[in-house]
Amino acid sequence: MSQQGPVLVVSNHARPPFAAAFDEAGLFPVIDSSWADATRAVAQVQPALVLAAMEGASRPQCETLAYAVAGQQPYLPLIAIEPNGVVPANAIPFTRAGDTGRLVARLRAALRIRALHATVLRRLGDDPKAQGHLPDIDPLRDATVLLIGRGGAFPALSVALGERAGVIGAFSIEAAASHLNTRDIDGVVLGEGFTARVEDAFLTVLAEDARFRNLPVIPTSGQLIPFHDLPNLEMIGGEPALVAANALPLIRQRAFESQLSRSLRAIEAGGLLDPQSGLLTRTAFERDFAAAVGQAKSRGGGLSAARFAFDAANPRFLLDGARIVSRLMRRMDFGAVHGGSVIVVFAETDLRSAHGIARRLSSVMKQTSNGRRSRRAEPTVTIAELLPTDSPASLLARLHSGAQRAAS
Repeated sequence: MSQQGPVLVVSNHARPPFAAAFDEAGLFPVIDSSWADATRAVAQVQPALVLAAMEGASRPQCETLAYAVAGQQPYLPLIAIEPNGVVPANAIPFTRAGDTGRLVARLRAALRIRALHATVLRRLGDDPKAQGHLPDIDPLRDATVLLIGRGGAFPALSVALGERAGVIGAFSIEAAASHLNTRDIDGVVLGEGFTARVEDAFLTVLAEDARFRNLPVIPTSGQLIPFHDLPNLEMIGGEPALVAANALPLIRQRAFESQLSRSLRAIEAGGLLDPQSGLLTRTAFERDFAAAVGQAKSRGGGLSAARFAFDAANPRFLLDGARIVSRLMRRMDFGAVHGGSVIVVFAETDLRSAHGIARRLSSVMKQTSNGRRSRRAEPTVTIAELLPTDSPASLLARLHSGAQRAAS
């Protein structure tokens, strides 16, 4: 990891204890900077990671450094050590800096995302046609947070998180486990209502599953919890607005990692996959759809399609639904974001079976909510079966006209 570049430590002290621990272990080359020289050091040193000791730093200094770091390519992680209050939007909070093992694990996890970003940029090269494989949007805009809890703070936390990201609520650990197995989750916020023993058991399960080990996990109850093998475990207490503000940078980083992974898959698929949804691009979908209709008509096999339409005022719901389809649909099926909705084609499937599949997909989609009114991502579903007289265009037209009738 150290070959990527040095770690820049910004502090009002000559050498913070956590930086000295790196020297003793020989883990990372460390370069020191004062807060006054921090932005100049970022430009000159070109670090792989910035550690900012927040003690004594003013808010303008923090914002200036965060702005300088945000403009770097590839991704330059900024970790705020022992923050007091709300951190900048791209600063990852880290408390209990004396636990060097936790800090090293956090650094390694962040540097893996930097390496993934560098890989995507290298694969894209200078081809302007390929630049669309890396969406130029805030990853938090379509992130999904799993909020678990039962206490009185649960509604306020749901609102605070839902103003910036999609939220799935779970009142029990069992319900949370179900969501983790069926959804792409970008962070877990563990609210009140559970004993320390239950929280510890839940975190142990997450740490033992490679799918969830790097997830941001934010316990908020104030109970002391062992580190576990979870690099992005961060205990954040306080008012719901403060919890959300300091949890969202970790969640954004994870959503960015997911965005990069989808972009890499899209590049490897030769441009056939949409890097935002994980489904086929519209051009690839229309080509495959025409071939599937022709094959079904010539061989006499069944073919059905479903259209999932979402609230147009919440574009996050559309992408969330598309990613659910991408994750859960059968390998024989295919789909795309098409005409402001998600179209899924079910090969070798009659109308009755298509209804059952669509119902299961829809039940997963509608768990997401966001905003002060807790609007839910419950789609309007239209299903059509291929008729002998159908063409690809007429089947799509029936799907769209059916959705319009259902909405009226």
